[in-house]
Amino acid sequence: MRLPRRRIPVPHDRVKTGIAVTADALLRTRLSPDRAYGELFRDVQKQNILGDGKTFVDLIPRDRERAIRQEYELAKRDPNFDLREFIVRHFYEFAPHKDRDAYQPGPDTTINEHIDALWHELERRNRKSRGSLLTLPYHYVVPGGRFSEQFYWDGYFIMLGLAANGHWQRVNGMMKNYAYMIRKYGFVPTANRTYFLSRSQPPYFALMVKLLAKHRGNRRTHMEYLPYMLAEYRWWLRGRNKLETQEHKAFARIVEMPDGSHLARYYDNKMTPRPESLREDEETAEHAEGRAADRLYLHLRAGAESGWDFSSRWFLQPKDIKSIHTADIVPVDLNCLLYLLEQTIAETYRMMKQPILAGKFERFAERRAAAINKYCWNEDEQAYVDYNFHHFTSTGRVTLATVYPLYARIASKQQADAVAQRLQRDFLKPGGLVTSLVESGQQWDAPNGWAPLQWMAIVGLRHYGHHALADDIKRRWMQTNERVFERERKLIEKYDVVHPDGIGGGGEYPLQDGFGWTNGVYAALKAEDR
Repeated sequence: MRLPRRRIPVPHDRVKTGIAVTADALLRTRLSPDRAYGELFRDVQKQNILGDGKTFVDLIPRDRERAIRQEYELAKRDPNFDLREFIVRHFYEFAPHKDRDAYQPGPDTTINEHIDALWHELERRNRKSRGSLLTLPYHYVVPGGRFSEQFYWDGYFIMLGLAANGHWQRVNGMMKNYAYMIRKYGFVPTANRTYFLSRSQPPYFALMVKLLAKHRGNRRTHMEYLPYMLAEYRWWLRGRNKLETQEHKAFARIVEMPDGSHLARYYDNKMTPRPESLREDEETAEHAEGRAADRLYLHLRAGAESGWDFSSRWFLQPKDIKSIHTADIVPVDLNCLLYLLEQTIAETYRMMKQPILAGKFERFAERRAAAINKYCWNEDEQAYVDYNFHHFTSTGRVTLATVYPLYARIASKQQADAVAQRLQRDFLKPGGLVTSLVESGQQWDAPNGWAPLQWMAIVGLRHYGHHALADDIKRRWMQTNERVFERERKLIEKYDVVHPDGIGGGGEYPLQDGFGWTNGVYAALKAEDR
């Protein structure tokens, strides 16, 4: 269905940006679409009127939500009522980028030229809350396809490519947007949408600080963003004083381990279907016999916060999403990222000549590293594996998350060597590293490979001297990107690294092109050869 759009003039002056941001700080955040539209929302999503649940939650209302809801209550009683026509009449799409001619690479356009052109094509700006889209003060680069907002962990890998191509102003603007979200919401949401305000994504903010510091200087950058790193850290650890009274000694995103140490889990603050995937979540719940729907929704939401939505690593039964239990798991990747956050905060305090505070966060980091090695190193698998704190045992699901301790440099040389051997033997395929060893039909499983995980693996292996393997992964992955580009003239969200065509699949929605983090990782890897 073709939805109407409005042409929005794009102002350029800083004064208007300041006014818009100040005004937004004083206004209450709009309700998520599931709360704003009630029965209308449920009917549109359940009937799959627009073909993709994300389409409706991203539309802009032409009138107040309450007025639309009241009109719907009356209009639907008409035997000739047309829900599709009602949507077109009361909502529109905010997509100023569609008012310009669609970009298409020419027959002689190289992949590098294509990526550099896409940075402009994927750039957005929104200085006013529109429907579910939240205000951000600066321009930002989006993943592409159905994703037209500033996502969290996507952003780091996009920024790698922007930096490699010299677009530091865009990197700086995105950093200021993340800081703005931390200041307003207390954390970085999955993306700047109202329906994402109950969950985050893998916490890459500290790595973004270190990336920007390469251009703007260490001391200046670290000190500017220290308050935001501290705020994010407090958010992930919120609830430590409540653990003693909680079942399994877990509250929100923090878990007390059997030895008294604290690790983190993915979580969500709501126990309802995801608004952008209501139909899919309710169908999963309807077929999950013996499981309480609200608990199942929590695990699905936690899986979405992980960024790995979805993967067999979260399932009790490796090919059955109905067995998902994400919130029962201590993930190795999340805790390595929090270790890096602790280390970066400690490093910043050292720059500020604050040895007591630096030592405090260094001890936090050391304890976390010890706990990761104690609970997530699986001797039988010779790999790092997530830990099920409900069952007091490893999940047994070996995935590419095993490379994060190498990236964070908390693995021993022996452990790193074992991980490298495991990658070489089981994960390395013709097109790069496969995400897991299970073919479940989910997108974060075999035979798919994803750009961010290739990057984490390549860098992690280099930290321990496995340069030949890292270079082999890099070569295979880049050749996969190039082969698909030559044939399809586009870069895509994920790739099939096992089969020759290279086109990834699986998951809840069609394959997306664009694509932010694929572009970013390719550009960063290519820049190494200059």
